Amino acid sequence: MTTQPPNLTSEPLQITEPAPRRGRNDLRRNLIGLARDDLKATLAEAGLEPFRAQQIWHWIYWHGLTDFDRMSNIAKKTRDKLNELFVIERPQIVTEQRSTDGTRKWLLRFPDGNEAETVNIPEEDRGSVCVSSQVGCTLTCSFCHTGTQPLVRNLTPDEIVGQFMVARDSYNEWPTPTLETRMLSNIVMMGMGEPLYNFDNVVTALKIVMDDQGIALSRRRITLSTSGVVPMIAKVGEALDVNLAVSLHAVNDEVRDTLVPINRKWPIAELLNACAAYPGARNSRRITFEYAMLKGVNDSDADARELVRILKPIHAKVNLIPFNPWPGAPYECSSNNRIHRFAEIVNDGGLSAPVRTPRGRDIHAACGQLKSESVRQRGEKVLL
Repeated sequence: MTTQPPNLTSEPLQITEPAPRRGRNDLRRNLIGLARDDLKATLAEAGLEPFRAQQIWHWIYWHGLTDFDRMSNIAKKTRDKLNELFVIERPQIVTEQRSTDGTRKWLLRFPDGNEAETVNIPEEDRGSVCVSSQVGCTLTCSFCHTGTQPLVRNLTPDEIVGQFMVARDSYNEWPTPTLETRMLSNIVMMGMGEPLYNFDNVVTALKIVMDDQGIALSRRRITLSTSGVVPMIAKVGEALDVNLAVSLHAVNDEVRDTLVPINRKWPIAELLNACAAYPGARNSRRITFEYAMLKGVNDSDADARELVRILKPIHAKVNLIPFNPWPGAPYECSSNNRIHRFAEIVNDGGLSAPVRTPRGRDIHAACGQLKSESVRQRGEKVLL
């Protein structure tokens, strides 16, 4: 697989002439983010033949077009009507930053002016696009920079799919390449927000991404990460059956209550029971448990042995994540020696426990560092 060579600057690339946006009085509907049946129904309401949905779907998601006039197998009269009623609109790039290690981060602006961050982490055998599901986050995990930004709102399906499409635009990866030649081969729902508190929109977006007539990513190339919304975990298996990752970060409820406060509602035992029942836990796929290494908090030998004990009944692996600092963070990263000793104990206990190499730290693109300046307007309510 060909990977993008790293750009040896971490300075933000200011996008001085972003793509033009619709005015407030432009009420045309965005076709990105509509499920297949919804796209067909929307076109039918406009008086267009049902077969047009398949044509337009292919142009949007296979070829990456944003211009109806380039859809060569559609008559000009029909293209004129499409231009009159609809748009194909991505989120707007505000800034793009490139790390010295090749990681790219985009700050994206949505039609209402709110913003979220998206990251691509290139590796030799894949490129993983880290996609956000919310502006801000409803959770307040104490080690996570995103958790310091109150939830502004959920992202819509077009805004979720659009993040991956922006990444593809940036790498000029249209039309959809074969898997062997993709620079952007994986999606990880590990950006800003808790995906399971935006379940319906995330499901719609990921089903679009998995459709083999468009972006065509296999469900095995998609990982959804949750902090532990226990009642929704089974529903992820039923609706998507993608890879599951769980932000664990502690081996007992006392510590996890502080690090991941949602634990007070669904403690570790309930979380692990839900994980054991997940479809991926019953076949060749393992559930990934994410574990941020925090100096003097969760990194002792006893913690490592307890981690092995509680995860042994589950078909699991552990990602050990050196803590990525951010301004005002209340924690420090465990030392290299401590992290590798911890990994040794977990590996010797029969669980795979690779230590994740931090990526994009110089542009605050690493795990737990994403945040935007968007704030909720006074009186605005968020539906979860």
